[in-house]
Amino acid sequence: MNRITRIAVGATGAAALLTTPVPAFAAATGADTAAATVTTCKYALQAGLATYACADVTGSSIVIYGKIGLAGPPDGPVSWQTLYTNLSAEVVGGNSLGSVSGSTAFHSTTVQVNGFTATAPCGSTVRATFSVQGSGPFGTRPVVEVPVTC
Repeated sequence: MNRITRIAVGATGAAALLTTPVPAFAAATGADTAAATVTTCKYALQAGLATYACADVTGSSIVIYGKIGLAGPPDGPVSWQTLYTNLSAEVVGGNSLGSVSGSTAFHSTTVQVNGFTATAPCGSTVRATFSVQGSGPFGTRPVVEVPVTC
């Protein structure tokens, strides 16, 4: 085989490979079947701080957590505070999914308060509440309600 024939055969083979569909690669990604996570947070002022009750829903699995941050720019130096927190969740019209209490050290940057993971029935609504007690004025607790759409 001469040099030109080899190039022509190679080009024909490459063109055939590029035009052949490869269904195995498309099926292997799993992108069509993966459940998306939906994050929902609700805000309220508590103890003079911005607080958030949050829920990440993936299928029937729910991760409950809270966040604490400054409500605005500080007037002066921010001192360390020990905040007492409580996260709880329930199926609306149903059972409690759990609760967790503890203390969190807070200075000036936003902190996440880890909660818990629970499973709820498909089609239900989950309500999560986050309460924070500190040295500032008390306020309304943030409450988030999320649908569980499997």
